[in-house]
Amino acid sequence: MIEKLISFSLRNRLLILLISGVLFAWGVYSVKTSTIDAIPDLSENQVIVFTEWMGRSPQIIEDQVTYPLVTNLQGLPKVQYVRASSMFGMSFIYIIFEEDVDVYWARSRVLERLNTLGSALPEGVTPNLGPDGTGVGHVLWYTLEAPGMDLGEQRAVQDWYVKFALQNVQGVSEIASFGGFQKQYEITIDPNKLIYYKLTIPQVMASVNANNNEAGGRKFEMNDVGYIIKTTGYLNSLEQVENIALRTQNSIPVRIRDIAAVQMTGESRLGIFDYNGEGEKVGGIAVLRYGENADEVIDRVKLKMEEVSRGLPEGMKFNIIYDRGELIEESVSSIKTTLIEEMIVVSLIVIIFLFHWRSAVSIIIQIPITIAASFILLNALDISSNIMSLTGIALAIGVIVDNGIIMAENAYKHLAIRQSELNEELKAGGTGNV
Repeated sequence: MIEKLISFSLRNRLLILLISGVLFAWGVYSVKTSTIDAIPDLSENQVIVFTEWMGRSPQIIEDQVTYPLVTNLQGLPKVQYVRASSMFGMSFIYIIFEEDVDVYWARSRVLERLNTLGSALPEGVTPNLGPDGTGVGHVLWYTLEAPGMDLGEQRAVQDWYVKFALQNVQGVSEIASFGGFQKQYEITIDPNKLIYYKLTIPQVMASVNANNNEAGGRKFEMNDVGYIIKTTGYLNSLEQVENIALRTQNSIPVRIRDIAAVQMTGESRLGIFDYNGEGEKVGGIAVLRYGENADEVIDRVKLKMEEVSRGLPEGMKFNIIYDRGELIEESVSSIKTTLIEEMIVVSLIVIIFLFHWRSAVSIIIQIPITIAASFILLNALDISSNIMSLTGIALAIGVIVDNGIIMAENAYKHLAIRQSELNEELKAGGTGNV
């Protein structure tokens, strides 16, 4: 088989050179279009189901949320196993699919199964799918630098302006906010006054919910002018919350302020984010979408940050605290330098030891063609250009050159034997043909 291949190559040199040229051009194109990252994605092919039911203990979460979800999600097609974790107020389900399963097909199957839950979960509890990112998808972390601004105000800017703007960047799966305080109205009820007015906590909750709502009417015309009727009932201030009527006693309304203290506060936190010992910070994490080019996505996020900066409050700016783009550039640059150095050193050694330029060229020309062809396979197998894959290519250069040297030496050996036999025939007075 090998002899036939070599014979065919020798008889069709122009065709082989043309194929090599096309392969090299295809490889160069693959190099330019290859996805770039610093580290390989070795995470499992998984879909995360996140459920929040704040205020409940881990055991209640396990019994009423996690267990029904796990039993319902088992049996999905192409699922290897299902993992679960319950903690205070939160439940996490990890559905691990087979490696060859498309992640969006997997998410569709999970979503279909979640829609069949019905009344299996407590009222008001809704499971959600996690972002379509990988375990190594945190490509960029940033904080908002705003000296003198309240942490609650910084978090509001992050949640209601910055997050929505950056989340529209192509290739970004999610912008996860951290730090600061999430503002909320807090009603602190006095139990003694609650008993005095013969009220219950569910009554207070129902009154607040009923008064924080808007309703639409209809359109009517008067004097050829159309009017749209609606009621404005959203709560916009502490005073409006305090004035909510709970019941009427002796024709006098009992309001929230009569039984409780209302104040603006932050949602209860399980931790804080401190940066370099300088105090708490507010910021976000850009999560890379599955299968995207990390280097390009990071550049897009930075470009979007420049645009978003124009709308930030005066004195506020972005501070990037983790940028995988720098690691990617350093890693790729290091491997690229190593590849170039190896190619130069190997070429010199081949020329010096063989001392025959045609043999040296035939060996050296294999290096760029083989490296370029390697990227064709990387793209076909959906493997990113990272430290591991590029290092493997760098290590393979020695094998590529070894094969060329062995073939050259073998050719020299057989030519020498044939030349020796020819010389003996000529000495013996015969005729020999090479």
